[in-house]
Amino acid sequence: MPRAVKIALGSIAVGVAVLAIKLLAWWLTGSVALLSDALESIVNVATAIAAFVAVRIAVQPADADHPFGHHKAEYFSAVMEGVMIVVAAILILNEAWGAWNAPRDIDAPFTGLVLIGLASVINGIWAVVLMREGRSLRSPALEADGRHLMTDVVSSAGVAIGVVAAVLTGALWLDALLAALVAVNILWSGWQVLRGSVGGLMDESVPEDDLEAMRELISANADGAVEAHDLRARHAGQATFVEFHLVVPGEMSVDTAHDICDRIEAAMMAAFDGCRVTIHVEPEHKAKHSGIVVL
Repeated sequence: MPRAVKIALGSIAVGVAVLAIKLLAWWLTGSVALLSDALESIVNVATAIAAFVAVRIAVQPADADHPFGHHKAEYFSAVMEGVMIVVAAILILNEAWGAWNAPRDIDAPFTGLVLIGLASVINGIWAVVLMREGRSLRSPALEADGRHLMTDVVSSAGVAIGVVAAVLTGALWLDALLAALVAVNILWSGWQVLRGSVGGLMDESVPEDDLEAMRELISANADGAVEAHDLRARHAGQATFVEFHLVVPGEMSVDTAHDICDRIEAAMMAAFDGCRVTIHVEPEHKAKHSGIVVL
């Protein structure tokens, strides 16, 4: 089983365990803020399942129907996660509004806080693992899941502060206020996830630093060519698609031009994991004199 799939499967197990702990905390206390935290964990479990399905699809090799691979399946998972985060925020706001209009007593608050603390520690550790592995494996689904879990940790800390303040001051409306703030924080997290995943679906260009590194690799490995121009590159999950035009002398043989292309492709694939390079070879009169100069 590929590493990304194992990690995604682990997210489901962690999500279910954290959800059980938070539901117990809410059941013991009756706090609407703790209920809001539990509702977010329901979303965590659902998105973990979506990420697992997406990662399993993404690691499948290219086939006749999907010649460029299945990498973009992860972006659909990230979009779904963003949408579900927004739904969770709406549910929490509804609970917060009800508690604001009819404040509820909080029972066994400190037992609930201990449970929330335990859940936050688990979430925090797993969020770090997901973000690290997501970046390492170039997995948008895992990284988005990690960012969402880290937001959950922040939300839980805010909820804990609100519960303590409500118990110590007797101002039960603080419980509802903190639940509403959790919802706003979740909405912001959902927007961040959606923005990143939509960029991937729209074939957004790789960062300028990566483009500059690609220009340098082409320049250093295209000895014998005249220039290169119209460089374009995009990420699709774990794959990076690169294409450009390579201008060679008109009298150069096909074999020699092919050898230059092979050198460039090898350098690109060594520098960028999962790199797929397409090179369009052109004769000298096609030079634009404004692209990548060959060293």
